[in-house]
Amino acid sequence: MNNLLHNSQINPARWITRFAPSPTGFLHLGHVASALYGWQKAQPDGEWFVRLEDIDIQRCKPAFIPAILEDLEWLGLHSGRPVLRQSANMPAYQATLATLNAMGVLYPCFCTRSDIMRESAAIFSAPHTAPDGSLCYPGTCRHLSDQERQDRISQGLHHVLRLDMGKALQWVHQHTQGGPLTYQDQERGTVVCHPELFGDVVLARKDIPASYHLCVTHDDAAQGVTLVTRGEDLRPATDLHRVLQTLMGWSVPLYSFHPLLCNAEGRRLAKRDGALAVRAMREAGLSAEDVRCKAGFPHIFER
Repeated sequence: MNNLLHNSQINPARWITRFAPSPTGFLHLGHVASALYGWQKAQPDGEWFVRLEDIDIQRCKPAFIPAILEDLEWLGLHSGRPVLRQSANMPAYQATLATLNAMGVLYPCFCTRSDIMRESAAIFSAPHTAPDGSLCYPGTCRHLSDQERQDRISQGLHHVLRLDMGKALQWVHQHTQGGPLTYQDQERGTVVCHPELFGDVVLARKDIPASYHLCVTHDDAAQGVTLVTRGEDLRPATDLHRVLQTLMGWSVPLYSFHPLLCNAEGRRLAKRDGALAVRAMREAGLSAEDVRCKAGFPHIFER
């Protein structure tokens, strides 16, 4: 089993945090709030660094990368570490998938999205969703024999790799103390996980060879992150990440969740909704301090 960082190495007096945007557009005010939240948590003696989650080659554009890094520097957010691009880390993710496959907790799924919606509606009377809002898989391909799977793969049928959640949780139960899977929230204390509500999630597909869940969990362990800061919208995904951490023997960081910045209609700021970019605010004459104030951190650099 791959122990990238043992829990005993976590030093609560020196938090290591990261900011991990996807280069699908320019930084906006919501990103600024998230970056500053993590940076603040690492002060005064911890470490904050940047990782680029660019595994989605359809949506991520290399042209946005220098703009993101430039905006962060302009905001006063500096890191001494080289920036890790997940797209350059695929061998590590493939090795993780190979380990999970050897453990017997992965299987190929040949269903299309329309297949899943139809099967889900037949079982649950309507398409069933996971806690993060994603479509929950009804397990159609889980019971295929090894021969059936090999035959379909040999025919060149498109498929994804899914985590068999039932087998995964059985493995977790057998190799732990048998109690509920939990994580520590810096504000709320112990939180009990319910990963079974996600069903058999996709961990790899043809267009994205490793999923967000696998990549972020791997990288947090590999990069020694001891405090994961993320928005409240990603809280449900933490339950799933705890399963992967346990299966792989990876470190379990502390977690801290920040509220989301919302627009006048109460919707969280997002690029697809035209959230104001840091670049546009700079061009309009706002200072870095002005932008930090708008993000809710007016005094973050004061000592």
